[in-house]
Amino acid sequence: MDRAALADFLRRRREALRPEDVGLPAGARRRATGLRREEVASLAVMSADYYTRLEQQRGPQPSVQMLASLARALRLTSDERDYLFQVAGHNAPAVTKDATHVAPALLRVLDRLDDTPALILSELGETLVQNRMAEALFGDKSGCTGHARSEIYRWFTDPSERLRYPENDRDRQSRALVANLRAAYGSRGPQSRAGELVRALRKVSDEFAELWDRHEVAKRFEDHKILIHPELGEIELDCQVLFTEDQSQALLVLTAPPRTEGYEKLRLLAVLGQQRFTDRPDSPSTQPLGR
Repeated sequence: MDRAALADFLRRRREALRPEDVGLPAGARRRATGLRREEVASLAVMSADYYTRLEQQRGPQPSVQMLASLARALRLTSDERDYLFQVAGHNAPAVTKDATHVAPALLRVLDRLDDTPALILSELGETLVQNRMAEALFGDKSGCTGHARSEIYRWFTDPSERLRYPENDRDRQSRALVANLRAAYGSRGPQSRAGELVRALRKVSDEFAELWDRHEVAKRFEDHKILIHPELGEIELDCQVLFTEDQSQALLVLTAPPRTEGYEKLRLLAVLGQQRFTDRPDSPSTQPLGR
């Protein structure tokens, strides 16, 4: 671990950013050059004291997970992310294994979306970043680990995941998720993370195995969705998708036309947040919602 190089790199990257670069208000009487230390710490979900010690060459060696959070908070490119890992005494993540680094270009768009649900997904359906509206609609996915980070895996292994879709749309959603995974499998190969996910799902879900054997391939998303919220009921939304150049990540933005019921429900959702007032046996109110 090169403490001096790490501290200098973090400081220079922090000072190179402006609040508007990361979706924060500029505010009045701002004297700091670039972002404040506490702002970086908040974006990286760590204590301000811990981050300050890193910049002062006093902190302990950051974990791989902490470095990934810092790379995201500082909007690092892949090359900058790899350098951060190296000066912190870790090997740079292998491209085939890295599912946490978010494309800075997508993050810049997400930073500007505050009044409608938006999230960034990997090609395996892993939620990488959500804004506050997406957390209110889908639930906080940051606690998911292992294969369960993928909405595809959860869909075929956790019955509560299906409660967010109308019953008459669940078969279509099953086929769409498998076809999407088939596209990732075709691009990455059987020894990739996509291949690992396929093998895991074939062992635990007969439905998945049957759909997988159909060889349907489609890397697209429905542009119109009906989602079920435990408090607000059905919400009819339009879904727009922006892919990275290599198609490995996608930014999903859900909106509703003005003066529609879906639009009004999104406004209520902004107020409701993640609060739950009902506790029905047939409701996913005690479970995190998925996309």
